[in-house]
Amino acid sequence: MRIIDLRALRGPNFYSPYPTMLMVLDIEELEDKPSDQVPGLADRLTQILPGLKEHRCSPGYPGGFLERLARGTWAAHIVEHVVLELQTAAGMEVGFGKTRETGEPGRYTVVYRYRDEEAGLEAGRMAVDIVESVFAGKRVDIQYMVERLRRIREDSSLGPSTGAIAAEAQRRRIPIIRFDGSYIQLGYGANQRRIQATMTDRTSGIGIEIADDKDRTKRLLRAAGIAVPYGEIVHTLDGALDVAREIGYPVVLKPLMGNHGRGITTNIRTPEELPSAYDLARDVHPRVIVEKFLTGHDFRVMVVDHKFVAAARRDPARVIGDGVHTVEELIHELNADPKRGDGHARVLTKVRIDSDTETMLLKQGLSLDAVPAEGQEVVLKSTANISSGGTATDVTDEVHPMVRSVCERVSRIINLDIMGIDIVAPTLRIPLHESGGGIVEVNAAPGLRMHLDPTHGKPRDIAGPIVDMLFPPGTPATIPMIAVTGTNGKTTTVRLIAHILRLHGARVGLTTTTGVEINDQLILEGDYSGPSGAQAILTDPTVDHAVLEVARGGILRRGLAYEEADVGVLLNVAQDHLGEGEVKTIEDLLRVKSVVVENVKPDGTAVLNAEDALVMSVRERLNSKVALFALDPENEAFRDHLEHGGLGLSLDGETIVIHNGTSKIPLVSVRDVPITMDGKARFNIANSLAAAAACHSLGIPDEVICRGLTTFNPTVGQLPGRMNLFEVGRYHVLIDYGHNAPALKALAGVVAELAKGGRVINVASSSGNRRDEDIRDFGKALAAMYDEVFLCDPDPRGRERGETMEILRDSLHDAGMREEQVHMMPDEPSAITAALDAAQDGDLVVLQVDNIRKAIEHVRARQDTARSPARPGRSPEVSARQ
Repeated sequence: MRIIDLRALRGPNFYSPYPTMLMVLDIEELEDKPSDQVPGLADRLTQILPGLKEHRCSPGYPGGFLERLARGTWAAHIVEHVVLELQTAAGMEVGFGKTRETGEPGRYTVVYRYRDEEAGLEAGRMAVDIVESVFAGKRVDIQYMVERLRRIREDSSLGPSTGAIAAEAQRRRIPIIRFDGSYIQLGYGANQRRIQATMTDRTSGIGIEIADDKDRTKRLLRAAGIAVPYGEIVHTLDGALDVAREIGYPVVLKPLMGNHGRGITTNIRTPEELPSAYDLARDVHPRVIVEKFLTGHDFRVMVVDHKFVAAARRDPARVIGDGVHTVEELIHELNADPKRGDGHARVLTKVRIDSDTETMLLKQGLSLDAVPAEGQEVVLKSTANISSGGTATDVTDEVHPMVRSVCERVSRIINLDIMGIDIVAPTLRIPLHESGGGIVEVNAAPGLRMHLDPTHGKPRDIAGPIVDMLFPPGTPATIPMIAVTGTNGKTTTVRLIAHILRLHGARVGLTTTTGVEINDQLILEGDYSGPSGAQAILTDPTVDHAVLEVARGGILRRGLAYEEADVGVLLNVAQDHLGEGEVKTIEDLLRVKSVVVENVKPDGTAVLNAEDALVMSVRERLNSKVALFALDPENEAFRDHLEHGGLGLSLDGETIVIHNGTSKIPLVSVRDVPITMDGKARFNIANSLAAAAACHSLGIPDEVICRGLTTFNPTVGQLPGRMNLFEVGRYHVLIDYGHNAPALKALAGVVAELAKGGRVINVASSSGNRRDEDIRDFGKALAAMYDEVFLCDPDPRGRERGETMEILRDSLHDAGMREEQVHMMPDEPSAITAALDAAQDGDLVVLQVDNIRKAIEHVRARQDTARSPARPGRSPEVSARQ
């Protein structure tokens, strides 16, 4: 078998509302080997992955998949089930999968859910290897594969602290965007917050520096009357010996700056023990603190937003002898606990054998080869840090109110929003000044593991208070978002919506097929109608409203870049780009585009075109409110919607009207809406209705919507490449992007009106990823509208350059255009030049081109050298109603 394509669809997509993997698989010679023709196949599969016995498959009950195997199914379908069970066996339980034929012999689309992207991709590759091996009767090392998937997941997954905060945010329906490692964004746009582990975007930089400098921390706390052990900074071993002698043994040595207990040695009782401890500390930092050793337990207190939330007693890593195994063997057994992992990947950390371990053993009269007596406790580390293998016992309910109060004061003195405070004391049940305890260290970005899942005692919810701090009750985590899709009209509609929102005072992030704009400023140029454009908007902290053009291609390639929109708009669905991937029919195309309106918040609104039967067929699948728009207010679906109290926008004569059930609110005459060209551009009336419906659904005042409709012009400044009309000497040029037959047919009436009896010359091309029949339909539409056509091929998309142009030429000839009326040009600039050269007085040149910016520059340059310049007082870019 051969994997043709394997990629993650990271958001709601064509196949599922959840993140899924898409695999295009060629099963090659196994196409001739259905499962019922391979003896023992089911037994071999279930020996490798016993959980397959429970798979339901299409029969819908446990064992249903095995029945399918017995009746006969294809290798690709088996891969689907194997990849699901493989992930489940590795601790990532998933259940959704689907396998479909592509229409090409031996090729299938396999879709399956995943929990971790890297693990999901590798599981797909492994599943193919497993199925190939089972068909061939080869051995499969399933244990290695499962363990490898577990390691991949651990390496790529968020750590326990970040993961807990992210999980709590998701529980509250706060969206998450991961950048890298533990650096993530919670929420969208201007309402986002960012964290890295337990450091937030508002964690004090000064606080972090103070916490990292242990001596400075103690000086500040001592000055505030808080109990801390006495100590001094030294630069040499002799200095350390002098300070230790002065303050009296036992002492603690620690690096001035460090974390996770690195370089710390406690309970040093003699001068002979001090040199090795000094070297250990100096390896971490050149300056070393020597301080008085406090007697008692090691406690960690967690303070969030200057409020006490949890406390745990930490105990150093230790093993218990059994009279049989050596210390080293007991350590290996301890590390085999599935709760222990490397670094911070799991709740507990594996114990690493190092010089600290050997020193601790020596103090106890032991070595790694020693066999401790049964029941003998062997301490392995001098510190109780979880990161060095220690364990935790929850003591939150035992902490005295005065200890809590002191810890909250400390968090304000150091000024950290999330702080871990290390206390050594016999107990926290009494105030520190009574127990003789003290604060030995404070920590910025503390780990949460010991509180989330302590070795002993009650787990504490630390993530909840952190998310409460980031998003206090009533604080929004997202920004209003409108997503627009359809076959035609998307760009016009999103630009009009963005214009209205800006008039309302919003700072708008806009994505289109021509780029990404923030508050009317272009920041990225190119086609950004997919997930990358949306992510650029949603991660920008200056954006407070998002308006997204969502094209078919982006949904198919990666799914949506967001989970839910406030408003989703489905303008229309017409034959275009059929035959690509899974999109074979117009119904498939509808399924792709309907993803936008199916993923609207329950209290949000899906805006639908009541006059498009395909669009209306989606309505029964929606979980949100619905608003309809229609040019004809007597449309049956529209009338029925209003009779049931629904929201709708339509025309009443020449007036755009908002309907709320039986009530009507006149908004504006279409003659006052520039993009409708005095009401002649019916398609732009529909786009205006959709935009007004979307803004009304978002709560924008009607007077703002009206002002937006009347001040939005089809100029290169407000609507580049859509109905831009220029006067060039004594002829006119219209730039419009329309690239499919439905768009051309919609434009035909406007073109005829603008031509006013003159010739109509066209520059056109078609995209190579369209079907031959769609390209021919486009050619027929061109032939019906234009007197002369200049063809080019700027976008071959998988075809030989010029192939699409030849199909168009043949279609134009078949439709009756003569040889001299059709011109094949080498590129788009040449085609534009030739068309403008061919224009005469009174003609109309229509440029339906790919590179809008270059076309505009070309026309403006031609204006500068026109034989008859624009008359004084008249703009060379013509008003839509001229």
